[in-house]
Amino acid sequence: MTTSELPHKHDVEIEDGCHPQEHLSKSHPHVHTEESLRKVVNRLSRIEGHIRGIKSMVQENRPCPDVLVQVAAVRGALDRVARIILDDHLTECIARASREGNIETEIQELKAALDRFLL
Repeated sequence: MTTSELPHKHDVEIEDGCHPQEHLSKSHPHVHTEESLRKVVNRLSRIEGHIRGIKSMVQENRPCPDVLVQVAAVRGALDRVARIILDDHLTECIARASREGNIETEIQELKAALDRFLL
């Protein structure tokens, strides 16, 4: 089994202490292309490094405006990752659900995820 055939791992806790998957049903495994997976993971790795840099800036007592500029850059980068994931979901998961006849379930799950994302 390749990494693109593995279901996504959602290990991030949200503010109420629950994992995101607890709020959504699991209608299908999220199987995406190797290229798509690589693109998202690479971007997240860069963001991770950027966050470590911001942490160092704070520890070094760098000027607040400089830190805020870097935080804004990370937020923008995370928004771009979210856009890639959403695009992939629409082209892969929604299309697959349409072919399999369970489009309504997939749309409801997407709406629930967007409600949490757009808070």
